[in-house]
Amino acid sequence: MAEILLRPKGSIGIMVEAEVISPNIFAGKNKAEIEGLLVWQGPVQLPLGEFFDVDVRSAAGLPERARPEETSILIEGDISRVKRIGQGMKAGWIEIHGCAGMHLGAEMAGGSILVQGNAGSWAGMGMLGGLLHIAGSAGDHIGSAYRGSWRGMTGGTIQIDGNARSQLGGGLVGGKIVVAGNVENFCGIRQSGGLILVKGSAVRGTGAEMNGGTIAVCGAIKQFTPGFVETGREENPKLGDVQLEGWYAKFTGDYALGKNPKGSLYCREG
Repeated sequence: MAEILLRPKGSIGIMVEAEVISPNIFAGKNKAEIEGLLVWQGPVQLPLGEFFDVDVRSAAGLPERARPEETSILIEGDISRVKRIGQGMKAGWIEIHGCAGMHLGAEMAGGSILVQGNAGSWAGMGMLGGLLHIAGSAGDHIGSAYRGSWRGMTGGTIQIDGNARSQLGGGLVGGKIVVAGNVENFCGIRQSGGLILVKGSAVRGTGAEMNGGTIAVCGAIKQFTPGFVETGREENPKLGDVQLEGWYAKFTGDYALGKNPKGSLYCREG
């Protein structure tokens, strides 16, 4: 097992693109090699050591033997201006004691990321697998598709303990997103599969252009999407491995797309 500790050296002005901060890239590298990994800041490439103090720890004393699944990265401090941490990671752990920047865990296929703070927009974008846990709140487009694409997150789990903003799960194909708080506009827009559970309330456009998958909102939807039709009521519905409690109205939609939509929207009654 190897643990790499990163501490920001100071405040960051222009945002840093740091997809190299990943167990797949750090695995088997020593302190100097990690410090020498290149990141983008604007039009310039600079070594990671310009922005972080690096400490490499290994139980066996030989970090170069650690594989990605045996590698953990601990980041202590605010890195809200550092983007793409954990992008494409396939194994291992990242834990951030602070806030994280945009594109956190984008396209990750495995492993686990825990943020003990807030995360910026586009976290979990195009996610394939693994666990992304945000203990605070998150920005727009979490678990969403790339601009110009219809396919967003296809697997894995995103858990948000606070609130999320707009277009959560846009283009969701598979996997699960759970938000303990509230969401804003167009949650699950163009969703075709997977599950979105919002334990709080939503603003408007929930499930717009949806043609598959499931959304459940335990609070209120302030402005209901007109293309949904109520199909019944269920008590304590079970949605995959998620058990809800209470009575829920079930809707099918979005009929704006055609005659046979397959999206399911559950709204708690009362």
